[in-house]
Amino acid sequence: MIAAYRADVTGPHVIPFLPAYIPVEVCETVGIDPAQPEGVAKCMAAVQADVRDDGVSAPDADVEALRQVVSDARQGGVDLKIVVLPNNPGIDTPLRDIATEVGTANPGSTVLALSPSFAGTYSPTIDRVTLEAGQDVAKTGNPVLSAKNFVGEISTPDFPWTALTIALTLGVAAAAALTRVLQRRSKQLAGSGATSGPSAAPENLVEH
Repeated sequence: MIAAYRADVTGPHVIPFLPAYIPVEVCETVGIDPAQPEGVAKCMAAVQADVRDDGVSAPDADVEALRQVVSDARQGGVDLKIVVLPNNPGIDTPLRDIATEVGTANPGSTVLALSPSFAGTYSPTIDRVTLEAGQDVAKTGNPVLSAKNFVGEISTPDFPWTALTIALTLGVAAAAALTRVLQRRSKQLAGSGATSGPSAAPENLVEH
């Protein structure tokens, strides 16, 4: 009975992704009332339109300076998009959801979503460790400074730790091999010295 019951019960083979959570605070970015029908969806659509236009969706006071950050990033080879929420959502997770939606709509782009205390990122070309390092310096409360810090962090070349590790390993191996050669040669020299010592004294000559 137990075996038959277990055979009849099947769970999902793949855990589905949780749907993105877009907070109402995104509506403050584009000046749309979230209380209207499908308000948040309309707000997000307006954000996407802003980003398609110039790479930035933010309160008016910051738009021009952020456009310059986007332009500077492009010159460095980064297709950057920036979304700024003037107020924090309840948790930081929605910032990454916003970044992911914008990035999905703009293939190949790196997206930075900011609020006064939080940051979220998305990129198909930059590894997660580097993105999170960029997030850490993008929580200044000043959107322009945060965006500049982020670009600076993701544009800094990584130290070649792998190459250094390989070089050190090869150096240690070479030193060990040289030590063994010197020890072997020392033993050989010591052995040859022992066998080539002074010869036995000749027998005393018999006087006639």
